Amino acid sequence: MSEKNLTSLGAEIATLHAARTVGRVKMIRADTVVLSGLADVACLGDRVEITRNNGMPLSGEVLQLDREGVLVMPDESPLGLSLGARAWISSADEISPADEWVGRVIDPFGHPMDGRPLMRGPVARPLRNAPPAPVHRRGFGPRIETGMAAFNTLLPIVRGQRIGLFAGSGVGKSSLLGHLGQHMQADIVVIALIGERGRELRDFVENVLGPEGMTRAVVVAATSDRSALVRRRCALTAMTVAEHFRDQGKQVLLLADSITRFAEAHREVAIAAGELPALRGFPASTSHLIMSLCERAGPGGADAGDITGVFSVLVAGSDMEEPIADILRGVLDGHVVLDRQIAERGRYPAIDLLRSVSRSLPMAASAAENDMIARVRSLLGTYAKSETMVRAGLYTEGSDPELDQALRIWAELDMFLAETETVSIQNSFDRLGLILRRAGQGRAIARTSTDQRAASEKR
Repeated sequence: MSEKNLTSLGAEIATLHAARTVGRVKMIRADTVVLSGLADVACLGDRVEITRNNGMPLSGEVLQLDREGVLVMPDESPLGLSLGARAWISSADEISPADEWVGRVIDPFGHPMDGRPLMRGPVARPLRNAPPAPVHRRGFGPRIETGMAAFNTLLPIVRGQRIGLFAGSGVGKSSLLGHLGQHMQADIVVIALIGERGRELRDFVENVLGPEGMTRAVVVAATSDRSALVRRRCALTAMTVAEHFRDQGKQVLLLADSITRFAEAHREVAIAAGELPALRGFPASTSHLIMSLCERAGPGGADAGDITGVFSVLVAGSDMEEPIADILRGVLDGHVVLDRQIAERGRYPAIDLLRSVSRSLPMAASAAENDMIARVRSLLGTYAKSETMVRAGLYTEGSDPELDQALRIWAELDMFLAETETVSIQNSFDRLGLILRRAGQGRAIARTSTDQRAASEKR
């Protein structure tokens, strides 16, 4: 047996206990169970196991503690549970990641979902870990190759950056995340699938991410049928796994889909624990929970690597002012908006550039590249302001030179935002520069034509 296997086996043995304190079920409510006899040994967040009448275990998490009992929220329905049933603390609020988890699909407890055995790592890490000390964290690293022209140029992503991907359902969010998981520069990719439909998990792993993408990926999944506790734990587990590899000095890409479902799961748990709803039905602790999770990503300190985070957000009806979207826009280093109208006309990814921002700019680009980015935004903004008038046939060419340029290259720019990039970042900028030069040449031709017409009129 190899040394790694011996270490993992030792970690498994360390979780066994010769004796344990046993409590009893004191009260059963709709979503929670109250236990007696464990108040002196339980801690908030501990995992609890309860025995049903049929002998099947029921797991849960400690939400509240007082001398009267321990409030536990089960992972499943408490059907089949009776008063007086035995209960005990099964584990602390932690997980033990291992290097062997790469290429595997696991649940939020570190158990394999592909039917093959999987050992725990030698060191247990708390799920609610503190981020690196702010004064010791590095700044942003170099620009990252993403495999997409838009992100290589107009919306650059750098090492340690955290961006939000804001989209409604069915707009291509998962496909974009899969592409980034396949092509974005990183040593390790950790993917959190929070509340996804069961049939989509296998499709994402086998088709969207693919065998090549899985060779460097760890997928942490909690499907939509799992309890709110498990869905909330999914994001925390994925972040803890990312920290495990970051502390080894590796560059980690974390893809979380989606933070909205993470917040909705927390809402269910918090309300069951007695917290009152505040922000459009979300409890006040939601803001701190999201900010704490996002702060754990980003640049590392000392000899550690970085966690570059892409957090997707489901925005119902494209409402960017709803609480979760508003919280994330304030804490992240950029946001990318996917627009349903753009998707409906067949352009994927459906990036709305004018509503998207990368806070790595202007430092992530040279002066010439920043000029190109500003020029593209100006032309697209000019087109957007006059699009209705142009489509209605009310605009006459030559009335506005700036709009003439925008009309001349709008189709090319729109196609550029959907293009993949297989060569380099510089190649993406070269193609973008070529598009802009065509606009400039068109302006020169238009100016020459105008001068010739004026001279002809004088004659």
